[in-house]
Amino acid sequence: MDIASFDDLLQAARQQRELQQLLFVFAGAELPAGASAEQRAQYEAGEGGELAPLMCADKAAAELAGFDALCAEAAQAGPPWAIVFTAALSGRNGQPPSGADIEAALQHMVDAIKSGRLDGMLPFNRQGEPVQLA
Repeated sequence: MDIASFDDLLQAARQQRELQQLLFVFAGAELPAGASAEQRAQYEAGEGGELAPLMCADKAAAELAGFDALCAEAAQAGPPWAIVFTAALSGRNGQPPSGADIEAALQHMVDAIKSGRLDGMLPFNRQGEPVQLA
């Protein structure tokens, strides 16, 4: 299935045989340590910077009403964000993933974002549109 929006991701997760837990790492941009004058100017203009994980969340695919609901919950729970990285974690034998598996997967996502390894995650902007990161 082609994922052209957050709703496509949600629909795909709901169609899987096993229960899916959706994992989210909300990130913002920050100025890198030792930034050059050019990097500072780009950052102040709203471009550039480094992605910094701000908060994590998980939701069962069946529980999540849609992207607007996710954004509303995120706004109440934490700081403003620029991009949300998503992944899905499958349950087994009709059971959802364990809390320990979810925590480990979220930590792996945070570590991967910090080191720039974004494979296996789908980033979405604040409008629920997929983002292509270079």
